[in-house]
Amino acid sequence: MEKPRQIVFATNNGHKLAEIRRIMGREWDVLSLSDIGCDADIPETAETLQGNAEIKARYVKDCFGYDCFADDTGLMVDALNGAPGVYSARYAGPGHDSAANMALLLENMKNENNRKAHFSTVIALVTGDEIHFFEGRVDGEILREAEGTDGFGYDPVFRPDESDRSFAQMSADEKNAISHRGRATAKLIDYLKTL
Repeated sequence: MEKPRQIVFATNNGHKLAEIRRIMGREWDVLSLSDIGCDADIPETAETLQGNAEIKARYVKDCFGYDCFADDTGLMVDALNGAPGVYSARYAGPGHDSAANMALLLENMKNENNRKAHFSTVIALVTGDEIHFFEGRVDGEILREAEGTDGFGYDPVFRPDESDRSFAQMSADEKNAISHRGRATAKLIDYLKTL
């Protein structure tokens, strides 16, 4: 059996890492930041998902020398003029607290009848001196209360158009088949196969 190819995913988020490893399968040995000895909290200072993904991927390539991909994901809610958007992970403050982020979102949406929203993920891949971007999107709606206990982030309050269940009510494989990150990662894998 061929040895899996190694690539770094610029994250220490255990949920994201498990999701990506599951999607990418056994052909790839996906290393996290901690696996390569990087304990830096890489600042996400860009105004776009693409910009933040690029910052993280370039940081790893420049400082550690590994080919690397990084992602940034945002939840864009129509009634909130696209918020929380690029600030989704820090919506309720700098702590990356999913429960607080969801609570604030539901509070801000309590009088809104337009529940339309979408998730976008942008992946930046740095290999050699090249950079490539891959985007995935899923449209859906914000529920009036959390439903389900699986997943992470805003999964319990987001129901994709393709389903009658929230992301948090789906198995990992069901979610990955239609999710923003799943779609972006599928494009990444297709590209990596050409290298």
